[in-house]
Amino acid sequence: MFKNKDRYLSFLLVLPSILAVMIFIYGFIGWSIRVSLSQWKGLNPNFAWAGLKNYIELFSDPRFMVDIRNTVIFTVVFVVGCIVVGFFLAVMLDQGLKGEAFFRTLFLFPMAISFIVTGVVWRWLMNPATGSRMSGLNLLFSYLHLDFLINNWHTTPTWGIAAVALAAIWQMSGYTMALYLAGLRSIPLELREAAQIDGASEWQIYRHVILPILTPVTLSALIILGHISLKVFDLIIAMAGKQLALDVPAIYMWQTTFDGLFYARGAAIATLLLISVAVLIIPYMWFTLRSEKQL
Repeated sequence: MFKNKDRYLSFLLVLPSILAVMIFIYGFIGWSIRVSLSQWKGLNPNFAWAGLKNYIELFSDPRFMVDIRNTVIFTVVFVVGCIVVGFFLAVMLDQGLKGEAFFRTLFLFPMAISFIVTGVVWRWLMNPATGSRMSGLNLLFSYLHLDFLINNWHTTPTWGIAAVALAAIWQMSGYTMALYLAGLRSIPLELREAAQIDGASEWQIYRHVILPILTPVTLSALIILGHISLKVFDLIIAMAGKQLALDVPAIYMWQTTFDGLFYARGAAIATLLLISVAVLIIPYMWFTLRSEKQL
């Protein structure tokens, strides 16, 4: 009787949160999907059925194709860069470095600030101006007589989005470092000693022992960084504003919905973003829950 009473009280305690999530998250998701299937354009709502028309028009829109291309480039550079830099920093800190706590805090600090602040700072660092208006990295390269490194950064039409990814790597590589450092510290020392006794070099130990054990950490990093890259918006706006060369689906959605008042198409873009994130998150959650049940 008391067990049932505790169960009911526990359910009542979390019921407001459940209702809030159902209404303000899943309810609004359902509403956005319904709007994406309508003909709503302008301030006056128009829920006339349009089917998949908005989605079909998006994939025939040259701007949306540029958005997909930019998202792919940003995701690849950002995710790979964070994993490589984060793993390298974790390995360095795992060597018993003096002042480890200081360096660990230093590497994690960028994660504490917003993408807006990061964008403002890196907009100055990547200032493409020349002559007397030169500043940031280009000015540093000029002082060091490394003129071949001077470039237009995020204003480059083709690869400008990759320069924006460098700022994101600076901010999130510390987080990846923390993940890998925790994974490295959880590996029993006996495994390394056994590999050394068998004659394995340091490189072989990392390749055949440590990296396979850290596979779940790498998967977690891929999922977390991947969904961040798919939703990137504020960093690009802060660094470069609204430029077609750096356009991504989130910026297109904002302009379509609030500048162009084409709510149906904006909702369609938002739905596609949700699906792309779900493609990453749901398999990972399923794999995690399945692994926990097996344990």
